[in-house]
Amino acid sequence: MSPEPITNPNSADLDPNAANYVPLSPLGFIERAARVYPDHTAVIHGATRHTWAQSYARARRLASALQQRGIGNGDTVAVMAPNIPAIFEAHYGVPMCGAVLNTLNVRLDARTIAYILKHGEAKVLITDTEFAPTIKAALAELQHKPWVIDIDDAAASGEHLGGTDYESLLALGDPEFDWHGPADEWQAISLNYTSGTTGRPKGVVYHHRGAYLNALSNALGWNMGQHPIYLWTLPMFHCNGWCFPWTLAAVAGTSVCLRKVDAAGIFRAIAEDGVTHFCGAPIVLNMVVNAEANQRREFSHRIEVMTAAAPPPASVLAAMDNAGFHMTHVYGLTETYGPAVICAWKPEWDALPADQQASHKSRQGVPYHVLADLSVKQADNMASVTADGESMGEVMFRGNIVMKGYLKDESASAEAFRGGWFHSGDLGVMHPDHYIQLKDRSKDIIISGGENISSIEVEDTLYRHPAVLEAAVVARPSDQWGETPCAFVTLKASAQDTTEQDIILFCRDNLAHFKAPKTVIFAELPKTSTGKIQKFKLREQAQTLGSLE
Repeated sequence: MSPEPITNPNSADLDPNAANYVPLSPLGFIERAARVYPDHTAVIHGATRHTWAQSYARARRLASALQQRGIGNGDTVAVMAPNIPAIFEAHYGVPMCGAVLNTLNVRLDARTIAYILKHGEAKVLITDTEFAPTIKAALAELQHKPWVIDIDDAAASGEHLGGTDYESLLALGDPEFDWHGPADEWQAISLNYTSGTTGRPKGVVYHHRGAYLNALSNALGWNMGQHPIYLWTLPMFHCNGWCFPWTLAAVAGTSVCLRKVDAAGIFRAIAEDGVTHFCGAPIVLNMVVNAEANQRREFSHRIEVMTAAAPPPASVLAAMDNAGFHMTHVYGLTETYGPAVICAWKPEWDALPADQQASHKSRQGVPYHVLADLSVKQADNMASVTADGESMGEVMFRGNIVMKGYLKDESASAEAFRGGWFHSGDLGVMHPDHYIQLKDRSKDIIISGGENISSIEVEDTLYRHPAVLEAAVVARPSDQWGETPCAFVTLKASAQDTTEQDIILFCRDNLAHFKAPKTVIFAELPKTSTGKIQKFKLREQAQTLGSLE
């Protein structure tokens, strides 16, 4: 007699008290870390040290104190803070009481902060006093103001805007607070806003399941092992720090807080705290590679570095490797919980020349372990492009680490999920080995005389020039060609005598001539708080130049 079939009902039909079903949530990671490694250091912030037992107790105190104030399921708690213990603890304490964590970009202007607080319906705002001027101006624009709690960090000073401070709030909470995970793993855990460079920022909703899965995928894909020492160069407000606050509890690692990211601070943390891992955009890599002698410190161990944002130039990746930093390249968006694609390294590539290794490493790669599918498709008919490294299409995602949707924006959500895939807006190719490589944002492709020019390809060439510190390429109007490449370049301090013609001739020697910039502007490049170059500002500037002819 065959056994009765085992059914798998929808999560809505499952008993949350059943022995064989517990909704996935990263909140359990900190409970386990405190249980298994209670005395292991969880957080370092200057002279402050918290063990995992202490961090767990502080998170429970936060959850308890918020619940006492009436904060619960579905309520939004916003946090405006740099990388300090309070924002790390909020990744646990806020969802422990059922609320949704909304970490705010500390470089946004007051009007945008006000919009986010209103749109996300924040009931609580925990804010570092350093940002009091911005927050005060933002609050002045709100009719319904959140409950404000000030963070008095030792490294900051500023006006108090609330009736209590963070440590006083924790003192009111119960360190043994009996928290519960979500009844449904689809429940929202956090709310992150896009940069809003083409309009109002959109609210991206993450669920517990996705946060749980991506936190584990970070550890697995990066081979982190137990007890890594992780330096917070990546803002925790950005995609919830790529889910690493939850990853670090899963592997019982140590978070080294870095309130201000600079080369001296990075090298100091490596030398004094034994940092083994950090993440960062290409701007952070440039900071390390071009550090002055008085900023550097000696170290003998290998540092693992994960980088994303704009595709890092192969020359920068090679320079990092030569300096003792082992690079891992990832790719993702706010809508995919941060990294969802990784350039998984193959042992046979170790035998390749250094320039070919760097070229391989600059590709975005293959799906994260927990991403169901990754494809490059034609947006109009959803057909997959040929895996030849040449045929271009839009990069698309499917799986559990794709956002729940955009808050209060059904039309934008529907458009993003059109055809059963998440549309990234990034253009790329699929190589024969099924590694993807970005070629451009759809709006950044330059069409000159009917030929498509990838701004990324031109930028990669510019970064190979010994005088170039940073570079970005956009389209400039052309009466003759339609558009021509316009390069914005920041020179190294030692190469200020470099001319526009020097740059153009170098590009012509290393690119097809039609791809070489016709215009070079030397300037400091505008950036977001996460190090991404704000190309929309450069496009606006290039438009005002008019045609070169």
